[in-house]
Amino acid sequence: MTVQVTEKGAHDGGCACGDCPHGARTGHRRAVAEFLAQRDKLASGDGLPAALAHSAAASRQWASDALTQSAAVVAERGRAEGRAWLHQMWRRTLLAFAAAGTLFLLAQALTAIGSGWTAARTAGALAAALTGGALLAVGHAQRAHGGVLAPLVGEDNRLSTSRAVAAAWVLLTVFAVLVLTARLALSAPGRERSALLDGLQLDACVGLLTVLAVVCGAAVLVRRVVVVRVQAQRLQKLPADRPRVSDLITDDAGRGSSTDIQYVLVSALALAFAAVRLAGDPSRLPDLPWGIAALMLISTAIYLAGKLAEGGRPVILSVVRAREPGDLDAPVRTGDDIEIRGTGFVPPGAGAPDRLSRVVVRVGAVHVHVPLVPVPGGFTNPTDSVLTVPVPVDIPPGRVEVQVITAAGVESNRCAVEVTD
Repeated sequence: MTVQVTEKGAHDGGCACGDCPHGARTGHRRAVAEFLAQRDKLASGDGLPAALAHSAAASRQWASDALTQSAAVVAERGRAEGRAWLHQMWRRTLLAFAAAGTLFLLAQALTAIGSGWTAARTAGALAAALTGGALLAVGHAQRAHGGVLAPLVGEDNRLSTSRAVAAAWVLLTVFAVLVLTARLALSAPGRERSALLDGLQLDACVGLLTVLAVVCGAAVLVRRVVVVRVQAQRLQKLPADRPRVSDLITDDAGRGSSTDIQYVLVSALALAFAAVRLAGDPSRLPDLPWGIAALMLISTAIYLAGKLAEGGRPVILSVVRAREPGDLDAPVRTGDDIEIRGTGFVPPGAGAPDRLSRVVVRVGAVHVHVPLVPVPGGFTNPTDSVLTVPVPVDIPPGRVEVQVITAAGVESNRCAVEVTD
């Protein structure tokens, strides 16, 4: 009986299996389903306390507080699922490496039919074993943080496109050098060893080394640019629950990024060309023609330009009194709703309910949390371009300044509004 209860509880949203992801995944999905049901119920007007039915403002605030609490549960369950997924990646890495090694040896054996097993094939097998062993060592050291994916994950818990591309070129170069090293170790002194040493000369691999230096430099530069822009409040960054493969070609909101897509595609094509050159002539480092190298340089420059151009601070364009249908036009008074119009209030990656609930408007000296206003399928407040908040009763009449603070902690410009009695 004890075993049955343990197994049931382990996959019922409260995982007791250590690194098992099933309980975390089930708990997250259940919390999401409960939140969506509550949001749609409140959007239709059901579930509100009868004592608040006379006040639209009180009902809206009560619904917002209830949804904020539910959203916090969803966010915590999402983070737990992300941690379990990262821990589980170590086992998946082992299976992936075993499958890749089997396919590599099978390909080596099939291509050896007719021509026989050569020293180059032996060198390739040794280089693959050494490269795979090094990656497994890195993955084991970082098994709690995603295994071999850990060095590719940025500070925002997303897969970094620049790091992934740089890592791919580093792996290809290391593998090529290991192949030549193994061939040198297996060859006898003479012309063959001299030819192998000539394949390591600078003029034989200048294109490859140029591309390697550029993509590695781009990875370092992108990291520095992001840190500086975030600290200067010129870029809004929010962490993800866990890294995803789609992060390589999308922005923080999950939308396809043209600069990232072209960088990944061009890099994949250039890597494939270099791998084919290495397979065709394993006696030297793959020589990239300057046409391919120039294409990679242009692609890297476009990617860097896109990183420098993305993001921005929230901007308030105007503040007006929110008018309900049938109301008379009037000045802004305490207790009235004001509509803040602008842009950048919901940065990419901040569309989750728990992050929407963290948007704050500073009205004078009072911080007003922007209420969540549910509708079937989403929220009408807050949005990226419009925020609606009540003017606090603690605000004295006169000219007050309004400022928006986003979920990323970035402050907007100040906009003055006149409040009357």
